[in-house]
Amino acid sequence: MLTITQDLYDRIVAHAREDHPDEACGVVAGPVGAGRPERFIPMLNAARSPTFYEFDSQDLLKLYREMDDRDEEPVIVYHSHTATEAYPSRTDISYANEPGAHYVLVSTADTDGAGEFQFRSFRIVEGEVTEEEVKVVDAY
Repeated sequence: MLTITQDLYDRIVAHAREDHPDEACGVVAGPVGAGRPERFIPMLNAARSPTFYEFDSQDLLKLYREMDDRDEEPVIVYHSHTATEAYPSRTDISYANEPGAHYVLVSTADTDGAGEFQFRSFRIVEGEVTEEEVKVVDAY
């Protein structure tokens, strides 16, 4: 289960809406081993595409060095889907290289009649996708 604060939830959704019609992407870092998302880090979609996202390699290197310096790890890796449901694509699965992370997908398309976005979380380990419950809290 992913437990996330309302503030972080709102910031991820806002980023997805702001970057629409392109896919948004980013990371929420937290203390190593805690499994608690704390620091919101929106990233630039280097692909600038409505159907694909890609972290800029230099930005990603800088982020990982910064997380190392702060004793952090990526707790959430998020991105948006602009025209499809919030479910990992084959490409998303192939690029999922953080087995301990929660992979959050936000859809800015109304694909299920439930409103203009979906917020879902998945674990992706060795190509296996498992959806998990999302619990939104006021604070940890």
